[in-house]
Amino acid sequence: MPKPDISFTTPEKYWDDARIGDACTSPTYTVTAERIDAYAELTGDFTPVHVDEAYANASHFGCRVAHGLMGQSVADGLKTQSEYRFLPGMSLGWTWDFLLPIKINDVLHVKFRVGTLRPSRSKPGWGIVVMPAELINQHGQVVQKGEHRLMIPRRPA
Repeated sequence: MPKPDISFTTPEKYWDDARIGDACTSPTYTVTAERIDAYAELTGDFTPVHVDEAYANASHFGCRVAHGLMGQSVADGLKTQSEYRFLPGMSLGWTWDFLLPIKINDVLHVKFRVGTLRPSRSKPGWGIVVMPAELINQHGQVVQKGEHRLMIPRRPA
């Protein structure tokens, strides 16, 4: 799959540049059978509801659905394609809920914001940001939601 041609109009942010309430909406991502198959190949998760059409059609979903963690991965990728970006830092973890199935041909986007900010107590020169996010389909339904905790560089003195 070719790398998307992305150009940004805003610079990456230091932790000090962020403000609680800053928000952004990402570009979109279309879920395809090929992308679900590629995710299965990448992870080794060939659960039939994801990759077997006949099995999935007979399931309570009534069709093939994307892996839950594929949705979370897509949400993270969409954040990195957004205009609101931080300098590379470290992911500290996720709290994430899977609310609705993600189906083939769903068109997803992420809405995220800066929820909290605090200086790191263990790493001078770094700050912690918590970013609540929602993964939303083309019908405006929140299919997954949660928050991502990140450690971001502070602006040099």
